[in-house]
Amino acid sequence: MDIRKATISDLAEMQQLYIETIQSVCKNDYNPEQIEAWTYGVKNKERWIEVIEKQFVLLAIIGNQIAGFGTLKDGNYIDFFYIHKDFQRQGIADKILNELEIEARKHHSKIITSDISITAKPFFEKKGFAVKAEQKNIRLGVELINFKMEKEL
Repeated sequence: MDIRKATISDLAEMQQLYIETIQSVCKNDYNPEQIEAWTYGVKNKERWIEVIEKQFVLLAIIGNQIAGFGTLKDGNYIDFFYIHKDFQRQGIADKILNELEIEARKHHSKIITSDISITAKPFFEKKGFAVKAEQKNIRLGVELINFKMEKEL
């Protein structure tokens, strides 16, 4: 597995991974209507381009395929964190999270935060994150629950 920074040429593959991961990995925690509302965000191309251009974006590459990616916004907020549906439970999330934490420390961040899905919550708890609040987000008229979590670095 190689870890490298993302470029704009990785965008389409990242978006596909985002959709497929949510549809597959999160289906036990979110209903089809919620998954549709969540994945609809992929259509906001400007947002995705801004992520690539302004955030610290790491890709895990296995073979010639993106196996996962994570982003760090403003040196202390994990904005995106997705592991390909075919590469779950192989240590990829551990590696990406570790690299994002190293980057946060370079920014002298004392705390790293994120808004975590029901599905990802157990992983982040194992990594030392604590729930600060349960959040109810409305997207396209559909309620999506996630958790504001943080970890002291």
